[in-house]
Amino acid sequence: MQRTLLAKRYFSVPDMVVLVLLATAIYGVFSIAHEWRSEFHPITEIDLSVNALPYYAFLSAMRGLVAFSISLGFTLVVGYMAAKSRTAEKIIIPLIDILQSIPVLGFLPGLLLGLVAIFPERNFGLELAAIIMIFTGQVWNMTLGYYTSLKSIPGEFKEASDVMGLNWQERLLRLELPYSAVNLAWNSLLSMAGGWFFLITCEAFTLGENQYRLPGIGAYMDVAIQQNDTTAIVLALIAMVFLIISMDFVIWRPLLSWVQKFRLEERSGSSLSEPLMKIWFRESQLVQWLTQFVREKRWSHKFHLKYFKAKVLRRLEGRKYWSLLSQKLNQSILLQTIRSLRLVRLIQFLVVLSVLVLLLFCAFRLFLILSKIPVGHWGILLRNTLWTLVRVFFALIISTIWAVPVGIWIGTSPRRIRIAQPVIQVLASFPAPMLYPLVLGVLFALNVSFDIGSMLLILLGVQWYVLFNVLAGAMKIPTELNFALSLMEASVWDRWSKLYLPSIFPSLVTGWITAAGGAWNASVLAEYTSFRGDILKTPGLGSTLSVSLVNKNYTLFAASLTLMVFIVIMINRFVWLRVLRLAETRFRMDS
Repeated sequence: MQRTLLAKRYFSVPDMVVLVLLATAIYGVFSIAHEWRSEFHPITEIDLSVNALPYYAFLSAMRGLVAFSISLGFTLVVGYMAAKSRTAEKIIIPLIDILQSIPVLGFLPGLLLGLVAIFPERNFGLELAAIIMIFTGQVWNMTLGYYTSLKSIPGEFKEASDVMGLNWQERLLRLELPYSAVNLAWNSLLSMAGGWFFLITCEAFTLGENQYRLPGIGAYMDVAIQQNDTTAIVLALIAMVFLIISMDFVIWRPLLSWVQKFRLEERSGSSLSEPLMKIWFRESQLVQWLTQFVREKRWSHKFHLKYFKAKVLRRLEGRKYWSLLSQKLNQSILLQTIRSLRLVRLIQFLVVLSVLVLLLFCAFRLFLILSKIPVGHWGILLRNTLWTLVRVFFALIISTIWAVPVGIWIGTSPRRIRIAQPVIQVLASFPAPMLYPLVLGVLFALNVSFDIGSMLLILLGVQWYVLFNVLAGAMKIPTELNFALSLMEASVWDRWSKLYLPSIFPSLVTGWITAAGGAWNASVLAEYTSFRGDILKTPGLGSTLSVSLVNKNYTLFAASLTLMVFIVIMINRFVWLRVLRLAETRFRMDS
């Protein structure tokens, strides 16, 4: 039947699209492999012509996808370990809390110098350093989101899986992954946007007098800004928009539409229209043929394996000593199981002990480095920290002022959701640092100082975290309550104060937490940036980090980074955690 369909209908539009995507993927693999295996050239000459821009954008997309693949694998393994083992949870979650507070530039010196030293003759070290830096901008949000999804699985679902006798693999495939699919997909979209944020830094960075530059759209934008080439800047922005829209069309829209089947609740009229890419994949004869081919091979493999096992058992059953052998085998399996459990516990103990020894050694080395900082310099660092804290605070206030009403207005209407959601996804995925030259040009034309302008630059990258979470909270507001208030002819003030704001408050707190963390990281670029060939900087902890990195002052860099991590962790522990508990206890929509 399948061959008959292929004979009647050769290659349709969906088949051509699938072939183009396969060819693009193969070309991307060979292109990035060529860059990895090429001879070591730290400074790539960037061609600012239009013809070179598509190739640069393609390389940046491949780096982002490779980093995302690593992030997804890390999330599924580490997030699962943290959710299933209390011992692992006590180690992994605090480590992630620390690591996510470190900006991407915090990983730059160690990664770059170490990988270049390991691969001195090939460009593999530079490429791997860029991918790992993009990875650090993606992975922590994904891992924590997956971990919280696994921890929040309802107890009745777990009891049902126990009654069905599911092992850990079946439980993972039938319960845990489907339950976490929606949250993991949305966190993946936000994490991909977080990786794009530091794209320029990951592809063009400076350590003292040494410059490193990889071919990519980020490096293209960096050179265009340095040379004050307005045409090249605009072309880079257009290419980035095209890249984000293409990835949204090919990857994110089909993925977000596919995971909707794992939702526990249904809202009438709120379902998204089926993406065109998903329809093409379903109607492609080539995809159907490949799927059928894989299924036949899989069942054929299972059949041969089953036949082989049956043949071996028949031979063994024909022997006289089979019963005695089976008894000894059962005893041996029991002994091996006990020994394996003891071995697992021993390995866990050794791993925990190794991690603790490593942490103590790193803490001791850090103490030796920080002891070299004069006491007076700590006062300057604290003052700079206060400046950055003020900018982060005002960025959150401005984000909340506009994102809350807009998010509620969009989220309470299925029609507005269908129209606005793709636009918001593209805007949130766009790397804000690529807009810095245009925004600074407008601000300076309005005679706005860079001290205030840096706060607006921070705002560009963090406002979407608030909007996304408010939108998600507004979409969960029960339509029955909204309809009931309409029947009671409630005023606008009552509707907002008694329904909308209490309903979205837990999601709003989550948006504040993620936006605050993103704001501290964004301050590294927002407080120290280049504009028309000049370096702009303002007092702040972010600019101190950037200046110390450029000047190769690793002692000041370590002190600034340690202070930023400490401040972020303290705010999370003593401010955001208490607000989050308040939101979860007082503003829950369920009992």
